[in-house]
Amino acid sequence: MSFEYLIDPEQGPRWKGVLPGKPQPYVLHRGEGEHAMLFTDLVTVLLSADETDGQFGIIICEAPAGDLIPTHSHKATHETFQVLEGKVRLFFEDAEGTKTSSLLTAGDFGYVPAGFAHAYRVEEAARMMGVLSGGFERFFQQMGTPTDHATPQQPPFIPDVARMQAAAQAHDTRFMPGYEWPDA
Repeated sequence: MSFEYLIDPEQGPRWKGVLPGKPQPYVLHRGEGEHAMLFTDLVTVLLSADETDGQFGIIICEAPAGDLIPTHSHKATHETFQVLEGKVRLFFEDAEGTKTSSLLTAGDFGYVPAGFAHAYRVEEAARMMGVLSGGFERFFQQMGTPTDHATPQQPPFIPDVARMQAAAQAHDTRFMPGYEWPDA
């Protein structure tokens, strides 16, 4: 695991031992993986860049209906949104600068390439799977609060602005406050 994913370099990677940490076959059952709370969302890392030689990572996000996730872009991260349960409105800007929103329901898929502004809002409690460019799956753990629980019913998330800024910088993420979307 690279240094940018360490909270305390003296103690090593904060998730050591949960995933194999190298390319090898393994199985996780529902609810297993590396968990972090980010605001009201439970994010579970199922596969990291460590297991794919840096190629990609896979997360599951369980989220209640709520506010718009802030508009942002990732310099080098491609991101997918596969809705497994619930309803999620995906907002994105295309290559011509057209702002679009689309309601995704169970079975629907969305893709946002690196560099494109995007946001989303969970319209109805949802469970989503995301495949991300390798390494970005650690953003959620670095920015959020680690937990050993596989349920969204956690103590409240207390934002740590310095840690959130460090996570955004480490993962080439740019937040875009004040960005207006149709249907937002």
